[in-house]
Amino acid sequence: MKHHEFDQLQVLAKINQDYPHHVMPRSKRLQRWAELLEQDPHRLLSTLHETEYQPDAVRSMLRDDNSAISVAFNDPVLRASGMENDTYGEAKRFFELSDRQLHRIICYCHFGATVSAETTANYIRAKHVDRREGIWGRLRGIFAG
Repeated sequence: MKHHEFDQLQVLAKINQDYPHHVMPRSKRLQRWAELLEQDPHRLLSTLHETEYQPDAVRSMLRDDNSAISVAFNDPVLRASGMENDTYGEAKRFFELSDRQLHRIICYCHFGATVSAETTANYIRAKHVDRREGIWGRLRGIFAG
């Protein structure tokens, strides 16, 4: 067996993009995202500016190195489950959220320039992880987003 330094391994490693991803249900992906945010609850995260006013093509490419979405993308478990990057569009696809739902989690107009990781985690839990299903829960989701 040949030993290499970590930096050398990154150059030598060949990643098979066709390797099957670990399938994780939507609820578990959202729960994992909330857990990651809760690991550093006082961390201030950047929000994305005016997501609701951007054209679809622009909105889908919005990103920030220090956003709640980047916290999710930096997690190897979520990447192994199929998260491909830290853009708004990828978060919408990967977490199966509507524009309205993701807007409430990530947009500047709700929190200002920054928001605590704890606030974001609490919102994700309340609206997407711990919510009660059933007819009233589904109706509330339709009308409240």
